[in-house]
Formats: sequence, C-alpha cells, structure tokens
Amino acid sequence: MLKEIIIKTEELMKKSVEKFKETIKTIRTGRANVSIVENIKVECYNSVSLLNKVAGITIPDSRTIEIRPWDATILPAIEKAIYQADIGLTPVNDGKVIRLTVPPLTEERRKELVKYLHKVAEEFHISIRNERHNGINLLKKAEKDKKISKDDYYKGEQQLQKLTDIYLKNINEILAIKEKEIMTE
Repeated sequence: MLKEIIIKTEELMKKSVEKFKETIKTIRTGRANVSIVENIKVECYNSVSLLNKVAGITIPDSRTIEIRPWDATILPAIEKAIYQADIGLTPVNDGKVIRLTVPPLTEERRKELVKYLHKVAEEFHISIRNERHNGINLLKKAEKDKKISKDDYYKGEQQLQKLTDIYLKNINEILAIKEKEIMTE
C-alpha cells in the first residue's frame, strides 16, 4: 500500500515537470523556434487542425519561421490563425509561403518574460506541493484504516518530502536554463 501511494504520487509529480517543460517551450526567446507556432489551431476543411498537421514549418535562419502549407488555398486561414494566436509576430504571405520574422527582444521585454516564467514556475511548484499533500492524505487514510503502520506512515511522509524536493529542484533547473536562454541573445 505504501509503495503504491509513493509511486502514484511520483508519477503525478513527473507529469507536472513534463507539463512545465511543454508550457515554457512556447515562450519566445528572441530566436526562431518551431514550438512558437506548431500548436496554433487552424480552421480549414470544416474542422480545426494544428498548424504542424496542415503545413511544413522550417527555420531557414535564426530570425525567420517559414510556414509552407500542403495546400496553398489554406494560406488565408493560417494567416488568420496566427493573428488570433496573438504570438506577437506578423505573418508575411507571398502566396506560397508565410514567413514570420522574430524580432530581437528588448531588455524590458526580456525582463517581462522572465517575470512571467517565474510566475509559471511557481504555479508548477504549487502543483507539486499539492501532489505531496494528496499523497500524505492517502497515507493518513491508509494508516487510519490500519492498512499501514504508524512507522510506515512516517517513512512514507519522508519519502514524499524527498520526492517533492527532487521535483522542485528539477523545475528550478529547467527554469534557470530557460531564463538564461531569454536573457542572452
């Protein structure tokens, strides 16, 4: 019973770290990156598709994202989706390809992004602490129901705290890398 609670809680903490990585991947760093646009939803063919499913996305240089749709008739729909996504980039449509030029970030904008990044990291810190709290509640219930001993409860509580420390550290390491990426050109 103790082992299952620890494993389940650790899986949830791992998912939080992965979700954090996915969330910050879309934060612009001043360099062209496919992740900025790949998950934009495009309305075409009477349905909604992800941009990376209806077009090829390439990075010809460090400041340009090139979007080449499989079908040129959906260029206006892609352009509209980019505007609606509000990613801060203006699409340039030449009839075959849409180009997005990623401007260099100003110092002020970099600081805003880092501030936002810290806010997102704190939300995920809270998520991991909540997982620990839920795990401790499961331990308390198991002990109350006589499924684990008092010693196992304390052992489990210590293991959950160690896991929490590990995953909080993971988030902080990822945060530091992304912050450095934003602050340096």
